[in-house]
Amino acid sequence: MLSYYIVDAFTDKPFGGNTAGVVLIEAEQPFLEDETMRLIAAEFRYSETAFVKAETDGSFTTRYFTPTGEVPLCGHATVATFGVLFKNGMLHEGQCYLNHTLSGDLKVVAGPITMMQMAEPKLIATLSDTEQNRLSSIMGLTETTNLPVQIVSTGLPDIMLPVASIKALQNLRPDMKALSELSEKLQVVGVHAFALSEDGYTAHVRNFAPLYGINEESATGTSNAALTYYLYHNGIIKAPARCAFLQGEAMQRPSVIATTLSSNDLQCEIMVGGPCCVVAEGTLNL
Repeated sequence: MLSYYIVDAFTDKPFGGNTAGVVLIEAEQPFLEDETMRLIAAEFRYSETAFVKAETDGSFTTRYFTPTGEVPLCGHATVATFGVLFKNGMLHEGQCYLNHTLSGDLKVVAGPITMMQMAEPKLIATLSDTEQNRLSSIMGLTETTNLPVQIVSTGLPDIMLPVASIKALQNLRPDMKALSELSEKLQVVGVHAFALSEDGYTAHVRNFAPLYGINEESATGTSNAALTYYLYHNGIIKAPARCAFLQGEAMQRPSVIATTLSSNDLQCEIMVGGPCCVVAEGTLNL
């Protein structure tokens, strides 16, 4: 038997944020078979389910599954996972822990608000005019900006799509089949569309990843980390920076994702975080 939790991440209230499943693997047990973990994720039906195991050296190993397969990293599922570990008394507030993932070994600072280090940010490519036009058509986007459309990764590659206004952002109606095909062609998870704002948030955002069975997500840590780097790379913010992104409005599940960015001559480090709320827990009878 394994303990599981249903957790709303990036919110301190039930039924907001982005929901993830969390399954605790006992320290003396191996991880389940990959297909079993995928089936559990499919049974839960959330965009991601995390499987976490405490290691003997005080670190943790986390694996992330969507209903269709394993992904290297998931921001909101990490917030959910370490929120559960903290609430269960397995972590100390303010202490930094190492999280082993397929995206590398990443730091997580525990507490009522979980802050996690993302993988090294990378600007992968700038879309060509032809690719941008195709993407705009797929997204139903009519208002453009002077900002570039770029693929950025902090563990997972996403297209950063600037939108001219919050209204235009909320009016996006993507062709999910065509977006899935374009995502596969460009080797990205999906599209992270954003509109800069002056209402207390750095930007309002929407995230679409139909290639992985997620038409829209209400909170995405990795994508907002990538957006933080995009804004820094394009001179919109300067290091050190603190950002707050509002996501999930179109889904009636508002989420606030906090990020920090620090930089020196050797590296750029991005942390992403927020609170979480455990809405259910139980036992898997396998």
